[in-house]
Amino acid sequence: MSHADRPGPPTRRPTIVDVARHARVSPAAVSKVLRDAYGVSPQMRERVHASVAALGYRPMVSAQSMRSATRTLGVSSLNVHNPFITLLLDGVAREADRSRYSAFITLTDGGAEEQFEAARSMVDRQMDGLILITPTMSNEELQQLSALVPIVLLGRHGEDGSGSYDSVASDDTLGASLVVDHLVGQGHERIAFHTQSTRSGGLPEDFREAGYRQAMERHGLVPDVVVGEWTSEGGHRLAGELMARSRPPTAVHAGADVAALGALGWLWERGLRAPADLAVAACDDIPVASLAPISLTTTDQRAVEMGQLATRLLVERLEGRREQAQNVLVEPRLRVRASA
Repeated sequence: MSHADRPGPPTRRPTIVDVARHARVSPAAVSKVLRDAYGVSPQMRERVHASVAALGYRPMVSAQSMRSATRTLGVSSLNVHNPFITLLLDGVAREADRSRYSAFITLTDGGAEEQFEAARSMVDRQMDGLILITPTMSNEELQQLSALVPIVLLGRHGEDGSGSYDSVASDDTLGASLVVDHLVGQGHERIAFHTQSTRSGGLPEDFREAGYRQAMERHGLVPDVVVGEWTSEGGHRLAGELMARSRPPTAVHAGADVAALGALGWLWERGLRAPADLAVAACDDIPVASLAPISLTTTDQRAVEMGQLATRLLVERLEGRREQAQNVLVEPRLRVRASA
């Protein structure tokens, strides 16, 4: 046998996403063709079947099994220690109950791989659709899931342009801009911004930092971005680093309320106060932010409404009332309190 006739190394099994790319359609469209769903044009059907044949795609047996409606929604979330997540889940639960669906929740402190496996597990358990809270998995993984069941991203901006899934997020760019505008109006010029390392595309940290930078430049000020975790410990540590500078900022815009609480704690431990020694503002408006001893200036992301809206979008898809994807931004509101 000649060298050219020798078999090459084994290749990975083609996925529904590969078929979609080959046919130049969305994974959801491929799924509809393979399920012989209503509303698929003959041309679409022909293109998809041609790509299936060309790639040698074979659906998994589990994916081919008939699914019947269970009136259950799967909800998966990361970063369960952030109280903001509780508000999102509250909104999901309220709307699910109103729509006569049951919501089953999986929580993980792992990364993208763990959340993807949790989502696949919910699909295997016949959940009708999924709500994924700030998922860090790749766009390809999201498209794979959306080919199996309808999904909605909650807290992550739907930016991949595939039209495969819905999304509900706060207008994070606007929220950060509102905070900077307020601080500048209070006379601050040295305003630091506490971001965190980007975990995936479309997540709040990217958009909030962008809003901060745009607002600072609009006011003719120099951006000052510091990177740390959006946790109480992260805010506590960064407050110490900022105040140790020879010329510290007069205000800090924490990317999340939990980080701002850590910064306030650092000040209190040293007999310092906000805003006299350091003005502190943030994003989220978790319940403790409005308590009198804390009185945190922040942006209300309207988390409960976001959770309700995400559930409403999913139910619309499940009940056949809409097919086109929607990417919704919820407008935040500035809450001015004593800390800034």
